[in-house]
Amino acid sequence: MSGAGLTYTRFELLRIVRNRRFFILALVFPVVLYFLIAGPNHDVKSLGDTGISAPLYYMVGLISFGTMSAMLSSGARIATERSVGWNRQLRITPLSARAYFRAKVVTAYLVAGLTIVVLYVCGATLGVSLPAGRWLAMTGLLLIGLIPFAALGIAMGHVLTADSVGPAIGGGVGLLAFLGGTWFPITSGALHGIAQALPSYWLVQASHIALGGSAWGVTGWLVMAGWTVVLGTLAVLAFRRDTKRV
Repeated sequence: MSGAGLTYTRFELLRIVRNRRFFILALVFPVVLYFLIAGPNHDVKSLGDTGISAPLYYMVGLISFGTMSAMLSSGARIATERSVGWNRQLRITPLSARAYFRAKVVTAYLVAGLTIVVLYVCGATLGVSLPAGRWLAMTGLLLIGLIPFAALGIAMGHVLTADSVGPAIGGGVGLLAFLGGTWFPITSGALHGIAQALPSYWLVQASHIALGGSAWGVTGWLVMAGWTVVLGTLAVLAFRRDTKRV
């Protein structure tokens, strides 16, 4: 990593940590939602006769929801930077496009990673207990599954305005979470076929390792790789188009 890239990445990390309002909301919202949903059902050991406890089921659901939100939130920060002319200032620095993308992805992963850890701790306080291997397998696959969402957040930030990006991210996360089966599985019909072609479905499947599910098969890896390429290309094109503007 070049000196300019390292400096910019460090700056982005410090800026996001110091943005207390964003940082607190990004972490507190999934925590509050988790305790509101799982707290009253903490004694339910077999939710819907599935053999899965309510705290565990809702923990993995909110992990996929919370991490998607965390990754796409980079789009809101980018759109705000564009609105005040920060991106134009970056163009006159030695910062490369690669270093710029790297910094945005690293900061998004910071928030997503903290979301995962915080929800793990919350789950443990309500009695969630898993073998170490299952914790590690779920976490590793979740981190891989977030790659296309990092690209989507960057693309949205360079296409949408500061006023429109918030509702777009909120609506997008809600729709992807629904189709992906975050709250309840879609097991048949046309929606099931659509869901399996989306990255959110496979992100949810990654979190379901905690429920006894298996890692992705060939289809899952192909879908995630395909979306990573498509959304990564869109992010690069959106960035180039935006930086060409006077």
